[in-house]
Amino acid sequence: MIGVIDTEGDCAEWSFPADPGAVRAARAAVRGRLCDWDLDSLADITALLVSELVTNSLRHATGPIGVRLVRPAGLDDVLLVEVSDPLPDPPRERAAQPEDESGRGLQLVAHSSRRWGTRPGAAGKTVWFELAVPG
Repeated sequence: MIGVIDTEGDCAEWSFPADPGAVRAARAAVRGRLCDWDLDSLADITALLVSELVTNSLRHATGPIGVRLVRPAGLDDVLLVEVSDPLPDPPRERAAQPEDESGRGLQLVAHSSRRWGTRPGAAGKTVWFELAVPG
């Protein structure tokens, strides 16, 4: 992990180098922050989806990978998760065959989250998803 960029209140952001250890480090960072926020019930699914998106970034991009968790002000029932990388091309959801060893990450994000999408950035793109926070 390069370091925590911001941990003010309901926002945490990290930057990881583009190496295989980034997946494990991102999972640990996400789990730790969700525990701090008393959102343990979202730790497993959030860590899984972040793992998928960070893995996609490692496969297709070089450069730092950003991970950001946000509890939007006034929206107690939403957790926003963002994964950014320097590759400008948006990811493509594909239909993996049963014998394929990859290609299911975006399907998993799409089926497990409330909403998801991508947006271009100044240098690359961000893939984001929202999870419902149990009340």
